[in-house]
Amino acid sequence: MTHPDDIRAWRRAHVPVFNDNKLKLGIFGMNCSNGCTITHAPTSFEPTYQHNVKIAKLADRIGLELLVPVGRWKHFGGSTQFNANNLEVYTWATAMACNTEKLMVFATSHVPTVHPLLAAKQSATIDNISAGRFGLNIVCGWFRPEIEMFGIEQRDHDARYRMADEWLSVIKQAWTEQDFDHHGEFYNIKGGFLLPKPVQQPYPTLINAGSSEAGREFSARHVDYNFITITTEEEAAFLIKDVKARAAAHRRECGVMTYGLVCCRDTEAEAREVYDSIVRHGDWEATENIMKMLGIESSSFGNKDTVRNLGERFIAGWGGYPLVGTPEQVVEKMQHIHAMGIDGFILSWLDYAQELEYFGERVMPLLRQAGLRV
Repeated sequence: MTHPDDIRAWRRAHVPVFNDNKLKLGIFGMNCSNGCTITHAPTSFEPTYQHNVKIAKLADRIGLELLVPVGRWKHFGGSTQFNANNLEVYTWATAMACNTEKLMVFATSHVPTVHPLLAAKQSATIDNISAGRFGLNIVCGWFRPEIEMFGIEQRDHDARYRMADEWLSVIKQAWTEQDFDHHGEFYNIKGGFLLPKPVQQPYPTLINAGSSEAGREFSARHVDYNFITITTEEEAAFLIKDVKARAAAHRRECGVMTYGLVCCRDTEAEAREVYDSIVRHGDWEATENIMKMLGIESSSFGNKDTVRNLGERFIAGWGGYPLVGTPEQVVEKMQHIHAMGIDGFILSWLDYAQELEYFGERVMPLLRQAGLRV
């Protein structure tokens, strides 16, 4: 199965993120303490295995397509020690796969911390365990304290993407070839071997959140979906068009997804109060640590002034797009985002389990009525 049309048809029939729903939906960050909200606002959410299973089963039942964890090795300080308590992503993906039946489970893997042959082996194993429902989210490693914790030198931005390019090329070889050699800038492989091969054809689904030029080019060359941060509609429109054009230049397709916090209630005032409470109880020290690191270490969010202006949105969902309002208003916002060219939305909540139940009951039917879901 090498012809693009054959691969496309196989994926559409077998892989959830390539189904007929115009707007794919998933959950982001439920494997970490605080999820995606940098706040002390009250919540029943816990980053435990048992609580994650409860959320995953609910997501599977209401028909979401994907679960994407945050890859985290070290916290960001502040009074919350944001994301300090977290479940390791490959282990977590296996566990979530064993507790679900339909949706996809991703591992968010830092390139410098995992050898490509190990990443390939773990990924292929989980894809077999899940019967073809595994995906790999590639992260180059922007958070310097995490990388240095491993005794690894933090490379400059473009060098990290060169390394990621080679890392993923080795993984793809392991997934599709046997007894191969590789001699590159970062890795040397002699007689590379891997069994079992992944279930998915030609290999597991790949995603990446690079928004810099190097990141967009990496996505265009290698992955199935690029995740962008929507800071302004003008910037988002450029990123969507650019990623898809770059992929077409490589005779590929690359979809574009985004992420955001959901605060949805029966009235707009109630929804706004939830959002405002998250911000009021926000851990600004941890937030400023993150924004400082992003401004210095990453091109994903633009210049330092832009990063600082995102303060509230970082507290309320890692800088993602806020979906605040009634079920009707949330669906209207999602329609607007989809019309810009966005293919999917991975979502977070202050209280994942309780709010996801409400989302399934009140928002999902309206999304189907709007034609965004089958």
